[in-house]
Amino acid sequence: MFIRLFICLFFLGGGALAQDISPILKFGLFADTQYADCPSENARFYRQALQKLDTCINYFNQQNVQFTINLGDIIDRKNSDLKKIMSSLTHLNNEIYHITGNHDYKEVTDNSVLYRQLNMPSEYYSFKKQNWVFIMLNTNEVSAYANVTGTEKEQELAEMLEQIKQTGGKQAYRWNGGISRKQMKWLDDLLVKCERNHNNVLIFTHHPLYPQSEFTALNNMEILNTISKYPCVKAVFSGHHHAGAFGYYKGIPMITQEGMIETETQNAYSTVEITQDSILVKGRGRVPSRSFKY
Repeated sequence: MFIRLFICLFFLGGGALAQDISPILKFGLFADTQYADCPSENARFYRQALQKLDTCINYFNQQNVQFTINLGDIIDRKNSDLKKIMSSLTHLNNEIYHITGNHDYKEVTDNSVLYRQLNMPSEYYSFKKQNWVFIMLNTNEVSAYANVTGTEKEQELAEMLEQIKQTGGKQAYRWNGGISRKQMKWLDDLLVKCERNHNNVLIFTHHPLYPQSEFTALNNMEILNTISKYPCVKAVFSGHHHAGAFGYYKGIPMITQEGMIETETQNAYSTVEITQDSILVKGRGRVPSRSFKY
């Protein structure tokens, strides 16, 4: 009788067994929409990006994700295009958290205006869901395109570029950026607190940190050396490199999500499920599915 009851519960998904496999958290993730009201160029289909985003939104709603994260470059070249994108995003049935990408700064002369347009509480920030802390870094903070001229960040940018030159790095391009010493200290202090409170951490960036490429953040090694000190960091998600990439840095999964803008009809987005012991990335379109134990 006991065996029959056990089998029945197993196949019906009842009781404690169902709770063991149900995700603790489930969220939507997309990168590099780069919408623009202009003709396609090369492999970038700017007008089609709006329809792709609508498909992504409908899917997230059907999947009942608890929130959504945008990894940056939601527009391509005109700040006025942001209105149409933000209008589409109102159809989400859940809250959305943004980080900026390099293209988002086009036509922007006051960065704070951009952050308000995206309903961001600050240029970098964190939020908590249950025992998980989500850290939203701003890897555009120190860059040639983010209005650093005449500020202390201009000197930090020069130092980063010189460091890349001295070490033979390959990411010293105008479309890349890094984080300031101030943001680095904020990150380090926050990770100390998360470690002390036994929180688990996911980190989100626009520019990838690893594997090394012409798209990585200008001071990626400095960021990696900071986060790899803390076992509470369970994964890093990034955008910017439209082809996507993946690697482990000192045991931490580094996922670069494929850009939505690329290809005419094939989409790119994912849902991420956090279970009691795993992180499950369920890709759609060009995004591969992956799973990680933590």
